[in-house]
Amino acid sequence: MMLYGSYSFQCTFRSPAQLPAYKGSTFRGAFGWALKSVVCALRRQQCDTCLLRSNCLYPLVFETRMSIAPHPESHVVPPPHPFVIEPPDSEQTRYDKGDRFDFNLLLFGPVNDQVPYFIYAFEKMGGIGTGRGADGGRGRFVLNKVKAGNRILYLGREGKLRNIPARRELTLKAPRPGKPGEQTLPLFFDTPLRIKSDGRLSRKLPFHILVRAMLRRASGLLAFYGEGEPDIDYRGLVKRAAEVRIESDNLSWQDWRRYSTRQKQAMMIGGLAGSITYSGDLAEFLPLIEFCSKVHIGKQTAFGLGKFHVEPGR
Repeated sequence: MMLYGSYSFQCTFRSPAQLPAYKGSTFRGAFGWALKSVVCALRRQQCDTCLLRSNCLYPLVFETRMSIAPHPESHVVPPPHPFVIEPPDSEQTRYDKGDRFDFNLLLFGPVNDQVPYFIYAFEKMGGIGTGRGADGGRGRFVLNKVKAGNRILYLGREGKLRNIPARRELTLKAPRPGKPGEQTLPLFFDTPLRIKSDGRLSRKLPFHILVRAMLRRASGLLAFYGEGEPDIDYRGLVKRAAEVRIESDNLSWQDWRRYSTRQKQAMMIGGLAGSITYSGDLAEFLPLIEFCSKVHIGKQTAFGLGKFHVEPGR
């Protein structure tokens, strides 16, 4: 079990902006700068030499490896980031003044208690701007509303928070008992999936590789932000996953360019996108799939990568 929050942010641009087709990396970089400016007490101090790093929200969110010590009995290394930014799902790149755009923020574990800081950071990010603006600066936006489900947490016109907290618990359920049987499972990847197999990025997705990635994600999140690693037959699950067949494969590799502020250079990042359908005895894997469909899987999940869902009606 793990505390889990899904928060939707509704914004409006107040100046023109040019954004990349995939906006996750751009949003993450601007948000990181804004959050640090909101919570950092010693602004000229590097996190790794700061005496306050163990009690500061910024290193917990963005310098997670530094902030969280590995569990002595856990094989999960390193700790995952406790957040995911789900950028707008539109490939629109040009925004005019008055255009609306929405995005989601997922939070895992105790950081859900710090939602006001996240909201304030995104509000500050709007004033700073993101992407490229028409005047050579950045496109600035206004944060209009933040919601958790049907509950409104923040209204920009009021300038105050309400209905905090708005979190729930996410559990990796035990497989439901039932007779073994053939099932068909179509999965659709809403954002590119980047997972490694044998030390390199995989361009194919046999079911056992997908299951390995899901087990790593679920174990990492529950170990560091929940009640501990789940009691799962890891080896047995992977072995049985190898028996599941690919019925149809419509995945393709997609590349896109992002600029790394930390490394001061443009980088090409790619991943698998599209759909794939598996067939076999899938019942015991369904709880794992349900859990991971809410938290993303693979690499660069903080950018919003690795989001998938089961096709409706299946």
